[in-house]
Amino acid sequence: MPRIAKLYFRTAIIFLIIGIAMGLNMAISQDHSAIGAHAHCNLLGWVTMAIFGGYHALNPTKAERRIAIIQYVVYTAGVALMVPALYLMLTGNPEMEPVVGIASLITFAGVLLFAVIIFSGETAARPATATQ
Repeated sequence: MPRIAKLYFRTAIIFLIIGIAMGLNMAISQDHSAIGAHAHCNLLGWVTMAIFGGYHALNPTKAERRIAIIQYVVYTAGVALMVPALYLMLTGNPEMEPVVGIASLITFAGVLLFAVIIFSGETAARPATATQ
């Protein structure tokens, strides 16, 4: 399995753990004000990242391209910034709204980079073969 696919699956499971912990906290406290952050953590963190990882596992040639790791870094940074900022904003810190906005734009840039990966050709550096 390509390294980028493993990175995505490992990052996705971390977001799933965080998302479940947020859900448990809401259920125990009976305070569901952070439901939006919980949903973003699970959908953008767990589900979308697992799909990205699956795509790269099925397309190892594209997974080897430099844009794949750039896309991983941009998207992961956006979601990792968005989830706690959104949580704080929804639980009574309206000053976090600009941070949520910036994080959303970073996340969107990561999605656009993934679109470039999907719509691009299969070209990647291949090892040279010996000629006879």
